[in-house]
Parts: sequence; C-alpha cells; structure tokens
Amino acid sequence: MRAVAQRVSTASVTIAGKIKSSIGVGLLLLVAVEDADGDEDIEWLAGKIARLRIFADEEGLMNRSVQEIGGNVLVVSQFTLFASTKKGNRPSYIRSARPEVAIPLYERFIARLASELGKPVLTGEFGADMQVTLVNDGPVTILFDTKMKE
Repeated sequence: MRAVAQRVSTASVTIAGKIKSSIGVGLLLLVAVEDADGDEDIEWLAGKIARLRIFADEEGLMNRSVQEIGGNVLVVSQFTLFASTKKGNRPSYIRSARPEVAIPLYERFIARLASELGKPVLTGEFGADMQVTLVNDGPVTILFDTKMKE
C-alpha cells in the first residue's frame, strides 16, 4: 500500500457537486492498493498513521498524533499513487490493484484505522470522480509505502 498523509486544518471531498465528507483539524490520507498487499500492510499502515506524531505540542514541537489531539481522518482512494512514469509520458497504472481486489483491502484498512483511532474515519467514494479540497497545515506531507517501511 502507498499513502500520502497531509496534516490539514480542513479538508473535504465533493462528489457530483455535493460534499460527501468534511473534517477540521486532522489528516487527509490518499491511499492506493496493489495486488501484493494484505493484512500485514493494513496493520502496519493503520498503526503508523494513528501514532504518527506530526501535530504540535504546547512547545510547538511535532510530538502529538492525530489521536492525541482528537483530530479526524479523511481517507480518499487514489490509485494514481502507483503510477509508473519510467517509460514515455503517459503514466502506467499496472501496479494498482483492480477494484475487486482493492476495494476489500481499502475497506479493511479504513476499519482497522478506525479501530486504532477509536473513532470513525471519514471517506471519499472508491472509484468516484472526486474533488478534494484541503488546507495543508505547515505544510506537512508524509509518504508511506508498506513495502519499503521507511
């Protein structure tokens, strides 16, 4: 799995002109799934995201997690995170899992993350044409790849 976590002061997902989900302070996660992903990837990524210390403490240092500050999380599926631009100018998305594989893994990731956080996780809609609006706070943007675990 690959994910981009952005610390936000606000974020929302609009589908067909209607806001599907909206959060205040918290994390916007863009998440992609590949065929090789499984429960180990879900557990590792959900744990990392829940405990990621990128929010300021009382001294202004990034020492608090989204869980500690009571923030919310908005998860948006984004298969283009597995784009390959190695050859030519048109990206290839061959590493992205097909919906029949990706959707169950994506849904299990959301459930696991909600369990880790102890609260519901808001989402976009898998496969929909979505408009994502955000105010990246900092900006703080962190990349994750469960196969590299850096």
